[in-house]
Amino acid sequence: MRHVLIAAAVLAGLAACSSPEGAAPEPADAPAALPPGRPAIYEAAKVGPEEFVRALYAVYAAPGQGPGEPPPPPGRDPIYDRMLNAMIGEDFRKANGEVPTLNYDPICGCQDSGDFTLVSVTVTQSGPQAAEAAVVFTNMGETKRPTLKLVKEGPMWRVSDVLVPGEKPLTEQLLAAIS
Repeated sequence: MRHVLIAAAVLAGLAACSSPEGAAPEPADAPAALPPGRPAIYEAAKVGPEEFVRALYAVYAAPGQGPGEPPPPPGRDPIYDRMLNAMIGEDFRKANGEVPTLNYDPICGCQDSGDFTLVSVTVTQSGPQAAEAAVVFTNMGETKRPTLKLVKEGPMWRVSDVLVPGEKPLTEQLLAAIS
């Protein structure tokens, strides 16, 4: 009887520590000391998909930041997975000095940002290496609702595609341009 009581007490203690049925766990804290920018994005990419996405959009919302530091050369950006980077690089090479298909920032769907507000991020993880983030934000008075497809490559989460309602996925647009 004593063992049953101890087991019941342990299980009750564990149940008290877990979140209620259906409640989402609190997201892990992203590195707090880093201001919005690429270093913060890279650190957050190691924490989890939601932290990564929030860090991506934090650079647009930071006063006077815009999209942050200049991105790496096309096809070498650590925020994108290998396949998307390869497509972006090839699109840039095929443009041969002309305007490539991807001539805007696919994360905000813009060339410029201003009066930016991140409204919501809803992450659905489909496995330990894959997730989707439904994002809602306003930029320069326009509300946008992209979905970022995410994969975990090595220790970091990365964007593998950008889906915008009413448009072909970014990967399809790039594949059509480089084929």
